[in-house]
Amino acid sequence: MMNNALVVYMDCCCLNRPTDDQTQDKIRIETDAINGILFKCFYGSWKLIGSDIVEYEIMKTPDLNKINNVLNLYSVKKENIELNNEIEARALEVQKHGLKPLDSLHFASAEYRNVDALLTVDKDFVKLSKKTNSFLRVENPISWFMEAIEND
Repeated sequence: MMNNALVVYMDCCCLNRPTDDQTQDKIRIETDAINGILFKCFYGSWKLIGSDIVEYEIMKTPDLNKINNVLNLYSVKKENIELNNEIEARALEVQKHGLKPLDSLHFASAEYRNVDALLTVDKDFVKLSKKTNSFLRVENPISWFMEAIEND
C-alpha cells in the first residue's frame, strides 16, 4: 500500500508530454495524468525528484518555447539527483537489458534515490526495465496515477 509521501521521478519524455499534440487521445490522457501528479507534488505531500540527466535532456530541446514550458513544469521538483560514479556504473549494467543510454541513466538515478516510481510515456522503456529485476517501478503515468490516488 502506498503512503501519502510518494516520491516520483519523471523522465524527459514524460515532462515533455504536455507540450505534445493534444489532439491525440492517448497524449491528452497522459498529459492529464502528468498534470495531476505535478499538482499533487506542488500542492500535496508528493515529491517530484529531478536529476542532472533530466536537466541535460531538457536543455538539448531545440525549441526554446518547449524548454521554457518544460522548465516551468519541472520547477515543482523538490530535490536533484547528481550524477555520480555509482549511477554511471549501474546505468552501464542496465543497458545490457536493452535500455538506451539516457534511459539507463534515468533508471539508475531513480533507483539510486529509491523513488516510488519512475514515470515515462515510453512503452519500450517500461517493458525493458522489467527485465532488470530491480525493485524500481517504471510505469506509464496514467496507470500509476490511477493506482496512487486510489491508495492515497
